[in-house]
Amino acid sequence: MKHESLTDWLSWLEQSHPREIDLGLGRITQVASRLDLLSPQALIVTVAGTNGKGSCVATSAEILRAAGYSVGVYTSPHLLHYNERIRINNRLATDEEICEAFAAIHRACEQESVSLTYFEYGTLAAFYLFKKHQTTAMVLEVGLGGRLDAVNILDADIAIITSIDLDHQDWLGDTREKIGFEKAGIMRANHPMICADPNPPESLINHAKSLNTKSYFVGEDFFYESESNQWRWWNQSLTEDHWQELPQLPLPSVAAALQMASVLKLDFAQLDLFNRVAALRIPGRFQQLTWNSRHWVMDVAHNPAATAFLAKRLLNWKQQSSSTKIHAIVAMMSDKDRLESLTNLRSIIDQWHLLDLSFLPRAANIAQLTENLMSIGQAPVSAGDMNSCVQKVLATSQSQDLIVIFGSFYTVAEAMKLIPILES
Repeated sequence: MKHESLTDWLSWLEQSHPREIDLGLGRITQVASRLDLLSPQALIVTVAGTNGKGSCVATSAEILRAAGYSVGVYTSPHLLHYNERIRINNRLATDEEICEAFAAIHRACEQESVSLTYFEYGTLAAFYLFKKHQTTAMVLEVGLGGRLDAVNILDADIAIITSIDLDHQDWLGDTREKIGFEKAGIMRANHPMICADPNPPESLINHAKSLNTKSYFVGEDFFYESESNQWRWWNQSLTEDHWQELPQLPLPSVAAALQMASVLKLDFAQLDLFNRVAALRIPGRFQQLTWNSRHWVMDVAHNPAATAFLAKRLLNWKQQSSSTKIHAIVAMMSDKDRLESLTNLRSIIDQWHLLDLSFLPRAANIAQLTENLMSIGQAPVSAGDMNSCVQKVLATSQSQDLIVIFGSFYTVAEAMKLIPILES
């Protein structure tokens, strides 16, 4: 089979496998073995967690690049372009590279008489390109859970778990204990595990003990605290008394990545790690810009734990200026806990605007979102596509106000298509 473009390949992949999600490692392991991808000559850092994975991956990759590694990064989902999922030393994989990888994977699938999902193809494409470019480190973001996720066909030298909260319950279980067990599946015997969740479930702790991992838990083995615009991080081997510039990214994710650096015995001062992590910015993670004389924040927060964290950051913003109002443009998926997610922001948001994503089958419709808001004593000011929401919020806001766009990757992507972020 020959597809002429990446768009053609992706269209085919969306329809080629009977199930969008097909957890299990048997099929993908067969194909990876055929392609000789199961034993990369690289440091492998695998990151799982309900929230904060992308930030932890980005911070870990930045640290490893500073230390001289050639770093391959695999993340999902993407915002605008599929190429965002595969990076080699901070360069996006090209269409041509991904097409080459897909073609090789498809040949191997035919030889093994195996069908792979869209996500499994992408995972192997990343591994294929990392091997081709001889990366010396791979930082891999788990797509769903951990134990049965495609990235888990590779043995992690360091496993990082950022957080354990309720999300994807249909696949991972309906308690933190069950979800913790799934995420613990990325650990390997006698290898380090770093956990940034301050209240790890017993299932995770017990699994780590059974594997004799060298475990590092936040609050026990590494620590951080923040006040105003500063923070400090320390552990048992590095007692840092100096306050540092506060990173834009979530502190648990950054703290876990710094613990990874400590495990690798990297020189924090020589590599200037605190300044490096403070300077990091990631699209869609409390991404700030000024446009049309307004302050904007874009955040992919899409579950209760994420919106609770977003609420704290917005409250800090609001407390710095008593005249500031916060306007929200929101859309969420129908399979998320919308009610609790929105409740977390009820006392923070002054005006609500609902984004219509009806072109997405998974998206909650305007009627559902309106019902969610009404049930918490709120009402939308407007509803429509991103352009109409933006025009309405510009008309009803003042220059000192803040506009936050959140609820899903799709929500932020729609904003990025409209607002010239790269010019801000």
